[in-house]
Amino acid sequence: MWKIGELRKKILYTFFMLVLFRLVGVIPAPGVDAVKVMDALKQNASSLPLLELVNMMTGNNFEQMTLMAMGITPYINASIIMQLLTIAIPALERLSKEEDGRQKINRITRYVTIGLAALQAIGLVRGLGFIKAGWLNYVLVGVSMAGGTALAMWIGERITEKGIGNGISLLIFAGIISNIFNGIVKGFRTASTTGLTSAWINLVVVLATCILMTVVVTFVELGERRIPLQIAKQVKGRRVYGGQNTHMSLKVVSVGVLPLIFAYSFLAFPGTIAKLVDPDEVGWFTKWCLANLSNNNGISYVYLILSSLLIIAFTFFYSSISFDPKQQAEQLQQQGAVIPGQRGKNIRQYLQNIMNRLNLFAAFFLAILAAVP
Repeated sequence: MWKIGELRKKILYTFFMLVLFRLVGVIPAPGVDAVKVMDALKQNASSLPLLELVNMMTGNNFEQMTLMAMGITPYINASIIMQLLTIAIPALERLSKEEDGRQKINRITRYVTIGLAALQAIGLVRGLGFIKAGWLNYVLVGVSMAGGTALAMWIGERITEKGIGNGISLLIFAGIISNIFNGIVKGFRTASTTGLTSAWINLVVVLATCILMTVVVTFVELGERRIPLQIAKQVKGRRVYGGQNTHMSLKVVSVGVLPLIFAYSFLAFPGTIAKLVDPDEVGWFTKWCLANLSNNNGISYVYLILSSLLIIAFTFFYSSISFDPKQQAEQLQQQGAVIPGQRGKNIRQYLQNIMNRLNLFAAFFLAILAAVP
């Protein structure tokens, strides 16, 4: 594999871009009291789930208040907003069907990303008291962290274009894997220092679980449902086109990890807000959030049930946005392709039924994956 020149270039390009992403992640953001941030997160990390989620996805960059503190979270939020607007606004829907229109939507998404990054950065650090008062500090934090997010977005797009895989997903992976690596290092230190047999057993179990989950996720991720197609013969001049059998591939888990991100973000928000206010002043709802959504006493059964239901719901919701059976049926018709045994409107319903079954499997798979400690 390494002997293939084009593949080698893509691997090296992806590696260097990820290194650049991590290097920029050590540059501190101006105007933020980093010591106060680290102290607050160490004391309240388990009880402020929204900050814990942001910190995990950014590879501890939020904890250290670097230029990459917001990571690509604003880009994900902006993409969701634009996808929803594309469904709601006919003009955007028409643009999404054309190449030039999709490029315009991508440019709008970038602008929305930068705006969200600045607002989220200022709101988080100011609301939690991590920033010194003064409009200059607000501007510095907003501009610097928005610039970091813009750079992360650019790196992700370049990896997608010139590297291997989806760049945004790789950046999320880089942030999460750094936390796993830090956890393994701490486990080795604990086992070596204490010398307890139980510590070594726990470490081996964690490593074995990580390897097993990696194998299972890789196997499912590579899975696909192949739908047989027959291409009609077309005679142009003296040449005959088509007439062969092929297939259309549908990924088993086409939605990726986005339902997990949506569900955790949705559940993390009320728990974090409840932690920041006085429960006696707000009432029973705040106390309920603190008891079930803030992770003060570990993950509750209510949290597991709600997260599983949200993951299932978001899986079907996002799939309905990213895959349109009607559009796929029209494309097959334009290409002169037919599905054996299916004709006309039946093709649309046939594709919809297949996607429903795939989404059902994907939803339960992601829910089980999320429930693993």
